[in-house]
Amino acid sequence: MNEDPLQSNNQNEKSGNNQDPSILERISEALLRIPKTREQLVSLLRECEQRHIINPDALSMIEGVIQVSDMQAREIMIPRTQMIVIEHDQKLQDILPIIIESAHSRFPVLGDTQHEIIGILLAKDLLTYLSSNDNEKFNIRDILRPATFIPESKRLNVLLTEFRSNRNHMAIVADEYGGVSGLVTIEDVLEQIVGEIEDEFDIDEDIFIHKYSESKYTVKALTPIEEFNEYFGLKFEEEFDTIGGLVMHKFGHVPRRDESITLGDIRFQVLRADKRRVHLLQAFKQDKDSKKKQ
Repeated sequence: MNEDPLQSNNQNEKSGNNQDPSILERISEALLRIPKTREQLVSLLRECEQRHIINPDALSMIEGVIQVSDMQAREIMIPRTQMIVIEHDQKLQDILPIIIESAHSRFPVLGDTQHEIIGILLAKDLLTYLSSNDNEKFNIRDILRPATFIPESKRLNVLLTEFRSNRNHMAIVADEYGGVSGLVTIEDVLEQIVGEIEDEFDIDEDIFIHKYSESKYTVKALTPIEEFNEYFGLKFEEEFDTIGGLVMHKFGHVPRRDESITLGDIRFQVLRADKRRVHLLQAFKQDKDSKKKQ
């Protein structure tokens, strides 16, 4: 009795599919398991990543989006005490060193008190005065941009939408009494989703330590302790694998950006960190005279 070829092919296809499900079938199977909670959703997404339905980068960003919807401005803001600001009555020659040293592009401008922000100064707006060499006509109020104020409880997903629609890059965070708590930038929010963003502090991938001057260095947190010790001629404890691990241990918590700590002859300032670990540090070598003054 002759076997029906079509029937035989169908059986083979079914058999093959049972042994090796297609990507479409795996996605369909995953989607049919509708999660009832956010935790179940994250668990399902991680299972999809393990099955190679989505890649690790996509999973990380999706988790970031989910996390951002639960976070508030107070959780990622730069505290007022760590803000780099310009005073409204400062002269141009006094402002330039602040801009050069910080390498930032936007600066809150203070009024008569620490809690009065009268606007935002964009570093590029000073180019006109620099090119004309006419410092006498400089009045900072003439070039200030309006400052955006938000409450500490502002949800980051809402803030990101407002940043995009208003084409704004910085917001001043105000407390319940109207005082200044800190500031948040669009980069701060985006980094919660996509991870660290390269900026003016980034150094080559194969370089751990970048020297700016005899006293100022940029150091990746993943720099091995032994390499850091050899570079600076120090003897930091080597029970930690990386300089970032040592610094976090000494802080006693995961530090925020611009927090600083002094270990021996080195003052460390955090340039970039997330909620889990430090990514980039600035190291300042201190001589004995400067340490005595402190």
